[in-house]
Amino acid sequence: MKYEKTAILDGYRKRNRRYLLVCGAMGFIILGLAIFEMVYGNTVYPISTVIKALMGENIKGASYTIVSIRLPRMSGGLLCGFAFGMAGNIFQKLLRNPLASPDIIGVTSGSSVAAVYCILVLHLSGSIVSIIAMLSGLLVSAIIYWLAQSGPYGFSNSRLILTGIGAQAFLNALVSWLLLKAAQYDVPNALRWLSGSLNNVNLSEIPRLLFVTATVSLFLSVFYKHLEIIELGEHHAITLGLNKNAIRITFILGALILIAFATSISGPIASVAFLSGPIANKLAGEGKSNMLSSGLTGSILVMASDMAAQYAFPARYPVGVLTGILGAPYLIYLLLSYNRKGVQ
Repeated sequence: MKYEKTAILDGYRKRNRRYLLVCGAMGFIILGLAIFEMVYGNTVYPISTVIKALMGENIKGASYTIVSIRLPRMSGGLLCGFAFGMAGNIFQKLLRNPLASPDIIGVTSGSSVAAVYCILVLHLSGSIVSIIAMLSGLLVSAIIYWLAQSGPYGFSNSRLILTGIGAQAFLNALVSWLLLKAAQYDVPNALRWLSGSLNNVNLSEIPRLLFVTATVSLFLSVFYKHLEIIELGEHHAITLGLNKNAIRITFILGALILIAFATSISGPIASVAFLSGPIANKLAGEGKSNMLSSGLTGSILVMASDMAAQYAFPARYPVGVLTGILGAPYLIYLLLSYNRKGVQ
């Protein structure tokens, strides 16, 4: 008995060490990507010049590029990627389904419709579009969740996913209709937003994004043990005395706020929420909530993809184009693995 207890404790410590090592390695990768993004571009600046510009020193030709262009882009990629990654992992863990990511079940489509309407019909731009997109995303998410709760058996994971997929199809059709009816010179702005881009991130938006991402992430991290229990099944949660409805609402609401706010800043960057959780699980190990590692994975995906989209090809592309290409093979692999296992 004592030997079994020791083996369990050793296994627990080993998993924790692995998790901390993986998160530490991801942190160093993010730091390297951040430095590279601040230094590299059409003009390559030394690190000393970057530091001086960030400290407020006025350097001709460098201060504007570093502070007004590269810093918002780097910060937006880091924070939006973290928000997408953590939120996607929460949905997948909570609903126990790898397809239950926000960009598949329709959460981001609510923000997209509002943003396209503001750009094409109301001719708005800037922060007001971001605010309306965020509120619309939360509203659509609340409707999807409410529809998933109706019925004789209460809330259903499958009903939430199917309702979200149906809502996404309807909202995407609405976006297409708005694009067809709009004036041609307005369409490029809307398409740029829909593809998921860091081009229009403003420095003034970064403090709000940082505050929301940090606050919600820290709040959800307090309850990470509850997410691990919920993932085992609702019967285990009830046996251990958890209020599963309260926990579910808390995590879904937190994830929705992260997704809606990040989408309002960068647009719907495809596949980041979908990919981050599975990648983090492979690297850091199963059996944990992996909220932090998923957020860090999301940051790496967005920052690395943005650098590649800007400088690895003859033309420059929005970051969402590259992340969308990365997500397609994994979705095909997932469907094929389901077929092999005989999942209906």
